[in-house]
Amino acid sequence: MAASTDDKQKISAALADISNEKLCSGHLQALKTFTSALKDAGYRDAVGEEVFSDLLKVLARLYDGLQGAGRDDDDSQSLTLQLQLTAECFRSQRNSCVQSPRNQKLLRELGFIDASFKLLSYLQTTEPESKDAAYEPLRCGIQFLGNLAVGNQTSKDEVWEHSFPEVLLQLLCTDDEKVVNYTSMVLHTCLDEAKVEDLSKPHNIKLALKVMELCRTQPDLDWTVIIATQHFLKSSALVESMYSGMSNHDRVTLLELLLAQLREEGSESCGIPPSVAHFLATSFQKGCGAVLTLATGSASSNEVLQEALTVISLLDVLCEMTSDHKQFMFLQDHPDLLETTVELLGQVHAIGKASRNIFSATQNFSSFTGEDDPASHSPVVSFKAHLIRLVGNLCHSNASNQNKVRELDGIPLILDNCNIDGNNPFISQWAIFAIRNLLENNSQNQELVASLERRGPVDYSALKELGFLVEERDGSLLLKSVRKDS
Repeated sequence: MAASTDDKQKISAALADISNEKLCSGHLQALKTFTSALKDAGYRDAVGEEVFSDLLKVLARLYDGLQGAGRDDDDSQSLTLQLQLTAECFRSQRNSCVQSPRNQKLLRELGFIDASFKLLSYLQTTEPESKDAAYEPLRCGIQFLGNLAVGNQTSKDEVWEHSFPEVLLQLLCTDDEKVVNYTSMVLHTCLDEAKVEDLSKPHNIKLALKVMELCRTQPDLDWTVIIATQHFLKSSALVESMYSGMSNHDRVTLLELLLAQLREEGSESCGIPPSVAHFLATSFQKGCGAVLTLATGSASSNEVLQEALTVISLLDVLCEMTSDHKQFMFLQDHPDLLETTVELLGQVHAIGKASRNIFSATQNFSSFTGEDDPASHSPVVSFKAHLIRLVGNLCHSNASNQNKVRELDGIPLILDNCNIDGNNPFISQWAIFAIRNLLENNSQNQELVASLERRGPVDYSALKELGFLVEERDGSLLLKSVRKDS
């Protein structure tokens, strides 16, 4: 439906009336008619520049009127009408930009971006009787900016210039889920590699931290998660800046998103840079001792618990990075990562044996529902198993690391964890996996295992599946290499 000459004249006259007459409900209806007509692609592409110029004058009048609105009954009614007109004006702008590069360019060049941001700033400060009365134009205005920017680099850059970082941060802090969601959409639309790097700077980092906080507190907001996974995790500078400045709660959220990204199908091209992997490995080494404090009952302290949960999440990420992700196998050579992991495993194992505590092994698989077991609802479930898993990953086809584990007395330690443990599901399987990687093409490690006295009921059938046969002779073990299909 193309706009006829009569239609253009009617809307121009209606917009002129709104700009010059006392505002009334008829003006609102006229704007609604224009908004509805703009849903048609033929109509919106035929609307002339003069009509949009008239619409801009309406927007300017509404801004002036809102600033001068009082608080008595008459002014309250006037304020409500002005807010309704503002919302409808933004809807018209929003609809005009749908799949229309022509209108995006027209509205940008006429000055709609600056005028809209002035109104948005005011709307964040106004306090009408109904919150929805202010939120509705705010929502529509943000949607307009999104439609103006999508697919249009010049518009993206201008919207960014007007909003970054303070306006975006203020909008993300608004107590309205739709405002936050639409703002996240605009942020995602505008972001590119250079803008992400801007976010990592100290005076801008609050915006990135707010996005990550929203990923945790409002996980149903898809846009914030998309921003984090498609943009934030691909910047080592931003990841490091955020990690240093965020709470442990949000660190766990960041690591959970990173883990999910790694586990996605086709994650060979997940986009996570090597420097992020190095940073996380170093963070694990520096903070891993926090987990040990849980053995003293410090889990009752939320701060201590969250710090420990961060370490546990770091371990999960490192395990995933070193499992079938060739682009991260350089972590096998990360300074002291293997040593730290083996030493932490030894400490956790010793503490668990010394007394009944959160690290103690249990054969009671119903303990997760029991009230008397200190391991009930344990935050460290599978922690020891994952330490063994990481050791196994770091030793895969790596003779130097195989030898290091032997020198650190790690092989007897891992063999001592081949028993079933209700607090560490699959620990025996991970131990067998690690031993297999430690023994592969390493005669010294094979000789060591063969000379050891049995430390517990090891699942040797599983070891056979991995290519080795263990025979018992006079209480000692003899290891032989066998074919897997024998």
